Amino acid sequence: MKTFVWLAAGIGIGLVVYLIANAPVPEYSTGSDTLETAARKTFGWGAKERAGGVGSNIAGRVKEGLGNLTGNADLADSGVADQVEGNVREGVGNFAQATGQTLHDLNR
Repeated sequence: MKTFVWLAAGIGIGLVVYLIANAPVPEYSTGSDTLETAARKTFGWGAKERAGGVGSNIAGRVKEGLGNLTGNADLADSGVADQVEGNVREGVGNFAQATGQTLHDLNR
C-alpha cells in the first residue's frame, strides 16, 4: 500500500512540473525588441523560480513528515525551512512573471 502512495505522489509531482513547464507564454509581437526580450526573459525566469519553489515546498513537506514520523526534530525543522524557502521562491517567481507581463503590456 505504501508503494501506491509513493507512486501517486511521484505522478502528482511530475504532473505539477509538467503543467508549470508548459504554461502558456504570452505573445510578444509588437513594440521594442529589447523590451520584449526583457519581458520574455523575466517571464521565463519567473516560471523556473515558481517550479523550483514548488519542488522545494514539496520536498520540505516530505522531510517534515518523515521527521515527525521518525521523531527526528532536526529533519522536521529542516523540512519546515525548505517549505519556507519554497514559498519565497514561488512568490519571487510570481512577481517576476507579473513583471514580465507588465513589461509586455506597457510595450504594446
